[in-house]
Amino acid sequence: MPETLSVSDLQILRKEADRAAWRLMRQLRLFHDDLADLRQELLVDLFARLPAFDRNRGTLGAFAGLVMAHQATRIAGRIRRERKLFGIRPVSLDDPHAGPDGATRGDTIPEDQGLSAWFGQPVDLFAEVERRLDVERGLGSLDRRDGALCAALSHATVTELAAAGHGARSSLYDRIREIRLALVAAGTELVPDTSARG
Repeated sequence: MPETLSVSDLQILRKEADRAAWRLMRQLRLFHDDLADLRQELLVDLFARLPAFDRNRGTLGAFAGLVMAHQATRIAGRIRRERKLFGIRPVSLDDPHAGPDGATRGDTIPEDQGLSAWFGQPVDLFAEVERRLDVERGLGSLDRRDGALCAALSHATVTELAAAGHGARSSLYDRIREIRLALVAAGTELVPDTSARG
């Protein structure tokens, strides 16, 4: 491949990119606004593969057409996957929702189904504050020795604590069970105990 492309070579590449982009637009029923993006994506991939072009094996137009056909297939697959997820055209949360109140689509999504909930963040701030107060009240009702065990369990497992000399595993599990009962009696809502004794 020559180190520089002539003006006629660039016209050939642009013509092939236009042809492949229009073909993609027709096949996938894309909007006219997508034409420039498709053309650019096809040309970027072609320029990355241009060093593999050998004039002794074929013409630049044939090489460009083949490379762009393969890239167009990859683009079409990506667009079809996106359409399965988002529909023909993704909608904005800022789009107005049908109704006289002027609400947007984002206003109709409950907080427990929003993005924060998907990533595990607390979505009900009042419940979070109440839970924190419950935990503080419950921890205040514990013996100092049990509070130290809770703090140690936040950094180590029962097996590690037993190996460090904090007592036998069975006695540690018994203390944890008593702590859980004390916290429940104090009104603290706990996650169910799924730890297996062993």
